[in-house]
Amino acid sequence: MILANVFCLLFFLDETLRSLASPSSLQGPELHGWRPPVDCVRANELCAAESNCSSRYRTLRQCLAGRDRNTMLANKECQAALEVLQESPLYDCRCKRGMRKELQCLQIYWSIHLGLTEGEEFYEASPYEPVTSRLSDIFRLASIFSGTGADPAVSAKSNHCLDAAKACNLNDNCKKLRSSYISICNREISPTERCNRRKCHKALRQFFDRVPSEYTYRMLFCSCQDQACAERRRQTILPSCSYEDKEKPNCLDLRGVCRTDHLCRSRLADFHANCRASYQTLTSCPADNYQACLGSYAGMIGFDMTPNYVDSSPTGIVVSPWCSCRGSGNMEEECEKFLRDFTENPCLRNAIQAFGNGTDVNLSPKNPSFQATQAPRVEKTPSLPDDLSDSTSLGTSVITTCTSVQEQGLKANNSKELSMCFTELTTNIIPGSNKVIKPNSGPRRATPSAALTAVSFLMLKLTL
Repeated sequence: MILANVFCLLFFLDETLRSLASPSSLQGPELHGWRPPVDCVRANELCAAESNCSSRYRTLRQCLAGRDRNTMLANKECQAALEVLQESPLYDCRCKRGMRKELQCLQIYWSIHLGLTEGEEFYEASPYEPVTSRLSDIFRLASIFSGTGADPAVSAKSNHCLDAAKACNLNDNCKKLRSSYISICNREISPTERCNRRKCHKALRQFFDRVPSEYTYRMLFCSCQDQACAERRRQTILPSCSYEDKEKPNCLDLRGVCRTDHLCRSRLADFHANCRASYQTLTSCPADNYQACLGSYAGMIGFDMTPNYVDSSPTGIVVSPWCSCRGSGNMEEECEKFLRDFTENPCLRNAIQAFGNGTDVNLSPKNPSFQATQAPRVEKTPSLPDDLSDSTSLGTSVITTCTSVQEQGLKANNSKELSMCFTELTTNIIPGSNKVIKPNSGPRRATPSAALTAVSFLMLKLTL
């Protein structure tokens, strides 16, 4: 009997050590094969160096030429090519706004992802890498706190938009590119054509892509106390050429035109990813990041979807593309929803006001001015990877709400929002993917403490 128990003990120890040393026990089946994302130009080079990937990519490009998705997937060769490419670096690739080969990068991205979308989607995932900087970083660079530290009486009378233009003129690059777009956008072509809008848009894109944000943001999002200041803010992009037209097109038609251009489509998708209102965060912005929203907004200027302030109101901030929902027919509800993402967007409005006031959200203040109530004790969750997309199926707003409740130390209640927080704490997210795994959904690594407990039990049994 004793020999049998000793044999069982040795067998159990052998199996335990094997499970602890196994690589699969560390990773789990879902994490096997995960790749960190690379930019799409580099991913294309990696694909070209591998014969199977390059041939499948050529096949897919031919499949997408002049065909819709349903027609493409009806072809077995096209479907096989798409399945192979989903396992290649091309599937996870992203682009950087303003990179040297941005257009080429975006063309590669959409050549894959247009084949994956189920028809026309309302919100599309952003092809750009997530923004990690915040407004406070820009404030530190430029020291542009509107009225902060100044005499309130002097600050109230100051035209911050005029101050922003003066600051731009003190920087050679800003002054040069601003003078360029002003000259081009004000140049009348003929009595019937006020300007060359295409050239005006190009000059505006160069300005907002090449001039640092501490200058461009000051001109776009300056705070105003009177109508003269607000009108200067509205005139920043020379709207008579870059924005306004004789008639307002339908917003869905304008979106359709934008999506035929890879750059415009990408900037619009990025705006939705970073400015889409979330009612589960402190700021109504995804990940409580004002900087990401303002950068996405500025990134749309110089395209068909160029947004601007609708009037010269110094207090009521309302922005919109030059479009309306007249003539939408049975698509009117979708059109109104699209337009509200600009005109009634609390995230965008809060971000503009925060910049104008020189403030940024502080999720974990060192010296809170209020008496914080201790939050419920919960297990600490691992930090999320930097490359997690904002448009994943598990909304970043849920994650941020959870983080905000813990870091702020706010009083918790039994609301639905808190329950989502605890739900997030009991799930794992695979870096770079949209997959969420429950802790019990796969093989788990045996812990040393569990093994020692079992061994102690067996040893006790042997002694008896």
